[in-house]
Amino acid sequence: MFEIYKEKAYTGEYRVVYFSELDDHNKDIEIDRAMKGDHFFDGFILTLKKERAMKQIEDIVYRLNEGETLDDQYLNKQLKEFLAE
Repeated sequence: MFEIYKEKAYTGEYRVVYFSELDDHNKDIEIDRAMKGDHFFDGFILTLKKERAMKQIEDIVYRLNEGETLDDQYLNKQLKEFLAE
């Protein structure tokens, strides 16, 4: 599972957290940071396509931070092959 969110406290940038990639060392910090931000999009990534999905998500976050306006419909279309339904 992942979540794209917009930070409130620090830079106001969009960020992504991959909950399945967290370990005991950073789990609490990353979850707290995401919970304090504004939710933008989330989903479950298919394991077999994880690497490609993460690259696509990172590109989406980059584009959001560059000022592009992307909506749920666009994100669902871009990530359709990677998301579990």
